[in-house]
Amino acid sequence: MSGTTDASPAALKARNPGLRFSGEPAQWQRQRPEFACAVEAVSLLMPHAEPYVVDSAERVLDQLPESVQDQTRRYIRQERSHHAQHRRFNDTVIGGTTGASRLRLALLDRAMAATFGLLGRRSARFGVAFAAGFETIAYAGARWTEPRIGRLFGRAEDDAARLFLWHLAEEVEHKGVAHDAWAEADGSRLRYIVAMSTAAVLLAVFALAGTMALLIDRGRWWSPMAHARLAWWSVTFIFDAVTLMVLSALPGHHPDQLTDPIYLTTWLRDLDHQQP
Repeated sequence: MSGTTDASPAALKARNPGLRFSGEPAQWQRQRPEFACAVEAVSLLMPHAEPYVVDSAERVLDQLPESVQDQTRRYIRQERSHHAQHRRFNDTVIGGTTGASRLRLALLDRAMAATFGLLGRRSARFGVAFAAGFETIAYAGARWTEPRIGRLFGRAEDDAARLFLWHLAEEVEHKGVAHDAWAEADGSRLRYIVAMSTAAVLLAVFALAGTMALLIDRGRWWSPMAHARLAWWSVTFIFDAVTLMVLSALPGHHPDQLTDPIYLTTWLRDLDHQQP
């Protein structure tokens, strides 16, 4: 898993992915509707998880060396852009539900808000460790997705696919920044393991709840194929994520030692060429 990387923290910048969500209900991946349910469920979590990550990074900024401060500020700008765009996309997801389904998602949203509100009372050290662990899991998501992009995003509606590819590509680009902030502001490997495990559990619980609610809404709850695909994707992702989480907890590990997904780094470079 080790190797060189094309991503450079010094190159971090906030980008405009040019998304134009129509406001119509999200029906963006008709070939893999259960995949759409799963990633929409993760998207519903972003306006809660990423503001907590941003706040955690901001709380330790004055404890960081100038070079790490600059990287962290750039990282914060990217994360703010992520959850702002996800909030726009989530409006289309929620807008496509009615009655009991909308109520389920509203209750889930309240539960996520309450959970991250409680986390916000934890120490700044726990928060920055959570941010570093959260980014490890996000990077695992990018690595898991890359070899499956053709199957999962093929024939998908452009703006929704662009949202997720842009987000994953920037997770690759800034994979080491939260780690550097944690190392400078705290460095407790035990706290990192606890915080990363907390992030993994919350992601799993809320993503599962959101996916189940959306499967019911889309009429896919009784589809054996839908559940079989979701189970296989979950098992393979968990294997990849746990492997990376264990590696990240070892002394001497740094995310920059990992080889980045080629497609996503190239996709991000192409996006930069398209923008003025």
